[in-house]
Amino acid sequence: MAEIRVSYSVTTCILPGLHGRRIFFYALTLLALAATASVGASAQHHAAQRLVVGYFPSWGIYYRQPYYVKTLVTNGSAARLDQIDYSQGAVRDGRCALADPNADIGYIYSARNSVSGQADSFQSPFRGYFHQLEDLKRRYPHIKILISLEGKADDFARDANIENRRAFVASCVDMFLRGHFAAGVEKPGIFDGIDVDWESPGAADAGNFRALLQEFREQMNALRPGLRLSIAVDQAPDTFQGTNFAAIEPLVDQVGIMNYDYAGPWSATTGLLAPLFAGPALSRSANSIERSLAAYKAAGIPAQKLLMGIPFYGYSWTAVRNTNNGLFQQGRSVHADQPYHYIRDLTAMSSAYRDERSQAPWLFDGDTFWTYEDPVSVRYKVSYARHQQLGGVMIWELSGDTQDAELLGIVHRTLRHPLKPRVFAKSLTVEPIPADGPPPQIGVSDRGAEAK
Repeated sequence: MAEIRVSYSVTTCILPGLHGRRIFFYALTLLALAATASVGASAQHHAAQRLVVGYFPSWGIYYRQPYYVKTLVTNGSAARLDQIDYSQGAVRDGRCALADPNADIGYIYSARNSVSGQADSFQSPFRGYFHQLEDLKRRYPHIKILISLEGKADDFARDANIENRRAFVASCVDMFLRGHFAAGVEKPGIFDGIDVDWESPGAADAGNFRALLQEFREQMNALRPGLRLSIAVDQAPDTFQGTNFAAIEPLVDQVGIMNYDYAGPWSATTGLLAPLFAGPALSRSANSIERSLAAYKAAGIPAQKLLMGIPFYGYSWTAVRNTNNGLFQQGRSVHADQPYHYIRDLTAMSSAYRDERSQAPWLFDGDTFWTYEDPVSVRYKVSYARHQQLGGVMIWELSGDTQDAELLGIVHRTLRHPLKPRVFAKSLTVEPIPADGPPPQIGVSDRGAEAK
């Protein structure tokens, strides 16, 4: 391991936490266009730009220092984002629903914290984050906004059954795309698509999973061609038992891989949150983003539809054995994550270390271990995403960044000005995958339905 020493101060104060891509615009022939129209199921292709996609947390309004949509304006994030995935829309009782009506359409904004600089009217039935997102789109018309549908796996499974599927999808399209948010509240055009976050279909659900996406695609195309459909997936395609990703690929615009939680509080052993490559201390088959990407490509998803997930949070362990600078040691895991801006401030009396191969950082003060991402590691992995011709990156989630959007700024600049490919030459671990060979086997962690 290459070691970098920095003076840090660690105070362990744990607070609860929660957990697009734009494909290349190909020159399509008339024949290809006709084929797409005939099946009515091909995803829309966008411009040849790698997307910066960020999840926006609906619970951010309840932070001690609330996270406003206006923050995206004041810290420059709005100019750097191509797509916002609003987390979240609820899936329950066979329908889509507002997950938090107060946060979504009820919270009253003052002139000081609103995007427009105008206070919400107490008489208006349309307020909250949705109103702020509407104003954000007026100011930054390039931004696309998707609603992220999240819920229990069992609810998704019931809704995907043939007898429920069409009505369920119709409810999602009616609420979020037609904008029928509540009685007397109709605001079409705020959302430009849907992100399906079913974690995760079992083997018995594989056929229904594809059929559900087919239904979404057909109803969305009927409403307005060009609406985006994305799915959020775990680190390995094996998590989706029996799913034929090659059959799903034509239906979706983006496949966002949750390239994080390769280590976390479900284990008593410390590790790296989101290693790009398997480090020297790990076997060649160990978990890594490199291997996750290779697995999804082998499963039939083209690179241009893949989004690399980047975490803006980290995990900690206490009472960690003082060996190997705390890495891969036993300790007491802390069952909560912390945002990057919190971890960055823990820098007065600790030491910082970095994995030589992945450039992943960690902190260790002899007792407490933190795994997280920083500007160096983010620049490194976004450069890799760029050279792998991925559709872009997705961030979980935007409120974890610093007040001046340090990490998002690195993401935006690096997609346009990546490191040279040669910096990765000695780090690659994935062997060439035969065309008829199986994808690499990758273990996955499970943070549960609450987190991405």
